[in-house]
Amino acid sequence: MTMVATSEEAVQEGAAVRRRSSKTLWLLAPGMIWMVAFLVLPMLMMVYVSFWTQTTFKIEPALTLQSWITFLTSATYLGALWTTIRIWLLVLLSTLIVGYPAALFVGLLIKNKTLQTVLLVLCVIPFWTSFLIRVLAWRPMLGTEGAINMILMNLGVIRQPIEVLLFSELSVIIGMTQIYCVFMVGPIAFMMGRIDASVIEAAQDLGAGFWRIFRTIILPLSMPGVVVGAIFVSVMVLGEFATSAALSGRKVNLLGNIIVTQVGSLKWAFAAVAGVVLTIIMGAVVAALLKVVDLRKEL
Repeated sequence: MTMVATSEEAVQEGAAVRRRSSKTLWLLAPGMIWMVAFLVLPMLMMVYVSFWTQTTFKIEPALTLQSWITFLTSATYLGALWTTIRIWLLVLLSTLIVGYPAALFVGLLIKNKTLQTVLLVLCVIPFWTSFLIRVLAWRPMLGTEGAINMILMNLGVIRQPIEVLLFSELSVIIGMTQIYCVFMVGPIAFMMGRIDASVIEAAQDLGAGFWRIFRTIILPLSMPGVVVGAIFVSVMVLGEFATSAALSGRKVNLLGNIIVTQVGSLKWAFAAVAGVVLTIIMGAVVAALLKVVDLRKEL
């Protein structure tokens, strides 16, 4: 009788597991269909089109490596690739330098939760306007007759306007840092808020100074937020083209600008090649960042 009862329980448990699995699949189905239709299939199509035969006036579905060879041997395309990587690294570093102290202040030093929320909302207020307005707003700030040059000249810091502030790589980095810094502040502030204050108090009671507490407690515990923020900033900066076009006067050519130009010229194969290269870089960056911290364990 005991063996029969055990067998019936096993059968019932197996049926319950199958029902739960069936429900899980149904719940996942809409998301999976959406991802396949609007992410996987377009990416596969982009890879396929990158091997089509591109001529000056038309494109044919005859497979060839010519577009890839042209891209990988062109100084213009390789220069845009290097510029994209260089600006991504500089913007990532600048957003971390600007964003980490702000997140430390909001997430750890401010104890009042309401005030924390207010400060975080203030960080996202610029996003209540359009992206284009936020980018173009830097022109009257950075120009030779802009606000920054006028203030510095009135203070006697400089005698001649600093021309490199606008229509240069520096202006692109400044603009991207301001636009994307909030994506670094948010995740880090969230992780700062999860740090147990009693751990820091115990370290202080044992005589540890601020820098030792920061190095051994705050920084390691905030690393998941840094990684998440770095992923957000990296994906958006690597795919950028509008900020570069508006603030550099088209002097800074990113891979995103290459894609826009090639699509505008109806050179779909070259645009697809640049898109595939950009996607590979993004995937490699995200994979490398996820190797730094195991987010499934930390979050």
